[in-house]
Amino acid sequence: MELNDMKLLYEGKSKSVYDSGDSDTLILRFRDSATAGNGAKKAELDGKGKLNAAISAIIYDYLSENGIETHLEKMIDDVTALVKRVEIVSVEVIVRNIAAGSFSKRYGVPEGTPLKNTVLEFCMKSDEYGDPMMNDSQITAIGLATQAELDEMRSAALRVDSLLSELFDKCGITLADYKLEFGRFHGRLILADEISPDSCRLWDKSTGKKLDKDRFRRDLGDVLGSYREVLGRLQNAR
Repeated sequence: MELNDMKLLYEGKSKSVYDSGDSDTLILRFRDSATAGNGAKKAELDGKGKLNAAISAIIYDYLSENGIETHLEKMIDDVTALVKRVEIVSVEVIVRNIAAGSFSKRYGVPEGTPLKNTVLEFCMKSDEYGDPMMNDSQITAIGLATQAELDEMRSAALRVDSLLSELFDKCGITLADYKLEFGRFHGRLILADEISPDSCRLWDKSTGKKLDKDRFRRDLGDVLGSYREVLGRLQNAR
């Protein structure tokens, strides 16, 4: 069936989700859209979807090989994936290894400062409310997740961080921080959404050059060139 014939279920900032016709799977299509500031800044970057799809597929294959279950079933083409039909948990997990972005602004820690331990933050997944940070009791009070789910997300995030830090280190890249999303699938939590330069801060270990969406957020230029560099290094490392 052609994608145009499929029912569009959801359109996010940079991806579209379609009904696959199967109760356990969905079709996920990466688009060339770039956004920042909860959609306040927008652009179309030709080829960005293909780059993010390839990067995320490499990372998810690597995580799967190391015992982390993800929603990725297979890539259908350069920008389209078959994924498990999960119920997304409305709580994002932010993993921070180095101070950057909003963490630096909130706490007055200069960007680039190594943190003495890995920081995990929970945020409500809501553009309407600006993705506010939440603690466990707030999350469980309004029913976004159970305490058992939060504990499992913490444990999984730390395991993912260990694996990804090792992978990017082989690529000569510092993994400063990134976002994870989880989904419920047949009674278990699995990793969902994407892991790409759109959702990570990636810095060249030698030069400190930003290789992620901060190039778009901060008008640094060469967004696609930096994404291509990340993809090339991951391909060589794998």
